[in-house]
Amino acid sequence: MQNLPFNILYVDDEEQNLVSFKAAFRRFYTIYLANNGEEGLQFLKTKEIHLIITDQRMPEMTGVEFLERILEDYPDPVRMILTGFSDIDAIANAINSGRVFRYISKPWNQDELKMTIENAKQLYELQQKNKLLLSDLQHTVNEQEKTLKLFMKYVPEPVVNKALNAKGGSIFKGESRKIAVLFCDLRGFTSLSEEMTPIEVVDFLNKYYSVMSDPIRKYNGIVNQFVGDEIFATFGAPMSYPKNELNAVYCALEMKDKLDVLNEFYKNRLENEVVFGIGINFGEVVAGNLGTEDRLDYSVTGDTVNTGKRIETLSKAHPNDILISEKVYDAVKDKILTKPWGPIDIKGRQGKIQVYQVLGRKK
Repeated sequence: MQNLPFNILYVDDEEQNLVSFKAAFRRFYTIYLANNGEEGLQFLKTKEIHLIITDQRMPEMTGVEFLERILEDYPDPVRMILTGFSDIDAIANAINSGRVFRYISKPWNQDELKMTIENAKQLYELQQKNKLLLSDLQHTVNEQEKTLKLFMKYVPEPVVNKALNAKGGSIFKGESRKIAVLFCDLRGFTSLSEEMTPIEVVDFLNKYYSVMSDPIRKYNGIVNQFVGDEIFATFGAPMSYPKNELNAVYCALEMKDKLDVLNEFYKNRLENEVVFGIGINFGEVVAGNLGTEDRLDYSVTGDTVNTGKRIETLSKAHPNDILISEKVYDAVKDKILTKPWGPIDIKGRQGKIQVYQVLGRKK
């Protein structure tokens, strides 16, 4: 930047001053001369000007008025004024408001003015460097925001925010929480997918995920995982809200209603309607990041999760049923109509458990 020409616009209604200025400084800088503010404005429209030096007392438009007029459209050039002592108050106001870099008393001394111009040149170059740095910084910030938004598509936003706000400690440290877990699994997905091409299967799953994720967000849950045609959602981790059990059941009922949207969308494409089963459990889990320094996955683990998945599988012979554990039932029974299924054996667990079928909200 130091080797580039430095362009000065000098505005003065006295021809002799213009001639003297150009003669004194044309060896060092590129000089453009204007007899008044309007002529100076035309130079600004066609030339890249780095420094503007203007006389204060000119007919029709003073130096300060000229600089005020061009400030919004041409903020980058450094601005200086040549003035007599009688105009000091007006110039001081312009300096205080940040519009003028320096004022030079007339008649000007060539050596002093040359030094002031060099200072203005350094200021301009510094401003341009800062402008470039700010532009680069903004570009970096924009790229980071894009990366963060993309990252949030893979990791739930509350998990990202919690990690960003953490003040120390291991990112692998888990925490014990009492949460509700919801498993939603399509029934007959294998035969369903045989009716579609691989690309159509992907499009179908994305539509299914999108439709079913809306009520999860609405009731303060997060999608923990998409696994094939299964959706695993949690209510209470990493952020906890009141009535997580009830939120999970309300969510399940709305997901059931959303099946109508999905089936309407695919009514002319699929031979059979889309159906699912949902299981909900509540209890203590360990929630936190699992993985390595290179790859992380936010997960919840524990018997509560395993049992919730087992409850969901009980509805395989009963399409679109929503089943809940006894712990969930105890928390929602005043709000939700249910039907007991009786103690049932589930795989991998000793003893029978009581489950309930959700019928709807109580009036």
